[in-house]
Amino acid sequence: MYIRESIKRDIAVLTITGHMMGGPECYSLHEKMKSLLADGIRKIVVDLKKVKWMNSSGLGTLMSCWGAVCIKHGVLKLANPTEKIQSLLVISRMLEFFETYNSVDRALSSFQKRLN
Repeated sequence: MYIRESIKRDIAVLTITGHMMGGPECYSLHEKMKSLLADGIRKIVVDLKKVKWMNSSGLGTLMSCWGAVCIKHGVLKLANPTEKIQSLLVISRMLEFFETYNSVDRALSSFQKRLN
């Protein structure tokens, strides 16, 4: 799993490539999230477009990241979940926690809409 970070305005976009299967890779996502929060970034979009597969450990990592962001009064949104990942989010009922969008641009613009 590879994580690419970009900052757009005051929003961090984390693009994940590969498999979210737990282990050190998922730990690095959680550490990246903690680093962003320590830097005062409270709006985060996780782009899942290039995630080929995710297991329960990957889902657990997303929930852990969501919890860390919520504790800091931030917002974590998901963009581009593949059909497989979308179905995992539905089955696990995690869609109750995450706002999901079909593109990073839509996720980014949703932050602006919250201000209006």
